[in-house]
Amino acid sequence: MNYTTLTTNIKTICEQTFTDAQLIVFTQQAEQRIYNALNGLPALRKSVTGAITSGNAYLSSPTDMLYPLELAVVSAAGAYIYLVNKDVNFIREAYPTPATTGVPKYYAIFSDGSFILGPTPNASLATELHYSFIPESIVTATTTWLGDNFDSALLNGALVEAIRFQKGEPDVVAMYDKLYVQSIALLKNLSDGKLRQDTYRSGQQRVTVN
Repeated sequence: MNYTTLTTNIKTICEQTFTDAQLIVFTQQAEQRIYNALNGLPALRKSVTGAITSGNAYLSSPTDMLYPLELAVVSAAGAYIYLVNKDVNFIREAYPTPATTGVPKYYAIFSDGSFILGPTPNASLATELHYSFIPESIVTATTTWLGDNFDSALLNGALVEAIRFQKGEPDVVAMYDKLYVQSIALLKNLSDGKLRQDTYRSGQQRVTVN
């Protein structure tokens, strides 16, 4: 489902003509709710390489990062050393003197654009960060993974926003909410369930036969 089809369906189901600005709000609000409800969807993940420098305890974070998934430093021999996520105060207390250096063991989100590492790096090393991000909206991209693969969640989410805008009757609002909850449950089953297992490790799903 592309954006044109989505907006046509919203207007048809609600039996009302909305402005372009209103349709954009409905859609983007729905996307925000959906993307923040999921954890394991590959379409919401990115990987980026970077570098830390000796004597500098800070590492820049991507501008589109929603939250980090894992951060590793790569040794000169090519070995990946995964850092443990902590709070800034933990790192400050564990390494109160920034001049104390070593191979970093911990990291924390220091600000909107940077991580802090502990201890302060004693060498310049490569880094690899995996993180979650919110992809471009279907409003501007026209097509997205969500629209192509799970349009029921996107449509029902947008309809919830539209019916609230219309100040619909409580029972109608409840019906749309129920449909959205059902569709997001199916998507979470894929994102946080099926995409995090395989039949070798987890076994095939079985239904008890009476």
